[in-house]
Amino acid sequence: MTARAALAVALVALVCSATGLADAAGNAVSAAVSSRTTVKLSKNGKLSAAIIPTVARARNASKLGGRSATDLTLTCPANTVDLGTWCLLSGSYPVDPKDSGKNDYFFATQACVALGGYLPTAAQLIGAASRVKLASTITDNDSAAGIDEDATDGLKDKREMSATLVTTAAGSSAAGSEGVSTGSRGDPRAGEPDPTPQPANPAPDTLQYVTVYDNGDKGGFAGSQPVSAPQSFRCAFDKQQGAATNEIG
Repeated sequence: MTARAALAVALVALVCSATGLADAAGNAVSAAVSSRTTVKLSKNGKLSAAIIPTVARARNASKLGGRSATDLTLTCPANTVDLGTWCLLSGSYPVDPKDSGKNDYFFATQACVALGGYLPTAAQLIGAASRVKLASTITDNDSAAGIDEDATDGLKDKREMSATLVTTAAGSSAAGSEGVSTGSRGDPRAGEPDPTPQPANPAPDTLQYVTVYDNGDKGGFAGSQPVSAPQSFRCAFDKQQGAATNEIG
């Protein structure tokens, strides 16, 4: 048995030498020899891995840049629904009472970016209708959609904003205009005349965002509203590295 053990140790040392673990194997063999320890083989004649220590590089091989697999796993932020490659707030963005009536398209897009996300498109919201309780009509199923249930201020059908924009008139001016600032000058080298000052129109009523509603988990279009009109909304997010807390879905 001792001869077989010695042969097995020699073979392990040879293999380790070819795979970059020569130092570890050598140390293990030296320790076994110097301590005159009898190396026992398993029932199937194999050497136990317990006698060979894990070298520093091997211990670090289970991590990347010092991070574990959990650290590198893509997950959704808290209070969002996991929709595969992206995430969506499980409920409407909580508008502060002091900002009530200010939650137009500009407010919504900036609020979502401030959270590290973005305003979802109509396609994304409708695609998520079966997984998320989107705003909907008072006749929809309250267990699968967000409906108005507070009769103290009346009962109204609900809808929510998307990032999808449409224009309700023809021409480039239908999408807004930065105008022409007073003091603008033409290029004298090209013989250009000074442009006529024009007022800016950054939020035209002709530029509108598409609204959607749950529609019995099928999703539906609920018309469009001017970009300056307030409306409830929710934010979308790309998945993040690391474990999430309070993740929904």
